[in-house]
Amino acid sequence: MLNIIFTSGWINEKVKNALAPEDITPQQYNILRILRGSSPQPLSTLQIRERMLDRMSDTSRIVDRLVAKNLVKKVVCAKDRRLVDVTITDKGQTLLKKLDSQMNHMDDILSNLSEKEAQALSSLLDKLRDGNEK
Repeated sequence: MLNIIFTSGWINEKVKNALAPEDITPQQYNILRILRGSSPQPLSTLQIRERMLDRMSDTSRIVDRLVAKNLVKKVVCAKDRRLVDVTITDKGQTLLKKLDSQMNHMDDILSNLSEKEAQALSSLLDKLRDGNEK
């Protein structure tokens, strides 16, 4: 268990360092990717939270920071005025395109594993989670 936690922290640090030059956090990056995937359809902050890797994040606060950077836009939902619709801006799309190539290099972390080993690792991690989802 300690090795899994240590490795998770090590990977998270690599991701933070890759995103730091663009002044965004891994959580902000995750939200931008979620919004790009739903584009042009907007998502509520609740829908975003449900799709996030880290569901404990304060989604509303993170979205507000992305709005301040002009990477996303918020408008009151026409169907339910209690909700806000969030969409990615052109600036956000451009930033993600720039980051795509950098983040693709993150796959190099697995370069010392064969394809078979990488698949086995993925299967074992899935099995670990699936066996404890009670």
